Amino acid sequence: MELITGATGYVGGRLVERLLAEGRPVRALARDPSRLEARAGLELAGGDLTSGRGVREALEGCATAYYLVHSMEAPTSTEDGDFSDRDRRAAESFAQAARAEGVERVVYLGGIAPAGAEPSAHIGSRIEVEQILLEAAPASTALRASLLIGSRSSSFRILVRLVERLRLLPMPGWRRNRTQPLAERDAVEFLARTPGIEAAAGRSLDIAGPDVLSYGEMIEGIAESMGVARLPIGLGVSLTPPASAVVSALTDQPLDLVRPLMESLEHELLPRDALEAPEMYGIRTLPFDRAVERALAEWERTEELAAR
Repeated sequence: MELITGATGYVGGRLVERLLAEGRPVRALARDPSRLEARAGLELAGGDLTSGRGVREALEGCATAYYLVHSMEAPTSTEDGDFSDRDRRAAESFAQAARAEGVERVVYLGGIAPAGAEPSAHIGSRIEVEQILLEAAPASTALRASLLIGSRSSSFRILVRLVERLRLLPMPGWRRNRTQPLAERDAVEFLARTPGIEAAAGRSLDIAGPDVLSYGEMIEGIAESMGVARLPIGLGVSLTPPASAVVSALTDQPLDLVRPLMESLEHELLPRDALEAPEMYGIRTLPFDRAVERALAEWERTEELAAR
């Protein structure tokens, strides 16, 4: 039995489908299990990571547990703290329960860290959670990814909405910073294969697509795939605080999500070794333009894109 936390989320939901398609028994943990569709091979469990409610029961009998939870929403009370506080408490609660239940392997999806620079609060929180979970079980694996290209990826949706709604695209100073975006399909495949990859046990690995692109190049590539002409306007500064508020309003995404994501753009987010994980797992990752086309096509099956 494999447990998936965050099963009602974007990546968690895709992973549930992937594992069930392979015939692997899955238990999905969610605060509200009624949000999940019951089906053959899927066992539903209710619980809350931060309080610990139902977590040990959900982990009972599981050799592998996927941790796909990350708190970016605004706190509901002053006692909640910021998202890093909530993430820390949830990870510590989960790690304690995993040790108590004898879980052999925790698989975590986090974020690539900037080399030689202080990480943003968003990335720093993910690294802290990674360390907590790697200590929970000796064979655990942490996968670090940069921007995911998928129809429901928050970061990708923000970029698409900006291209869709602005004819003039202000490009802050971080437009030159580079990263290696990863197709959602490939991220899910890395996660699904991890329990069977012995070489990944006890490791933190960076997973990335084949293309090294600046954020400006990514935005221009998305505009080209959407078939629209947009005029980029280069700015000499980043202006992250005021820009976050503008982007939040333009993209219909909450400010508490947009601001930490934009702060992460202040540095280059390049993998420590771009080839190690794909070679270890035997995965050929999709190029950026192909990943974008797949994501836009899926997006349009359920939601119209005005600029396309």
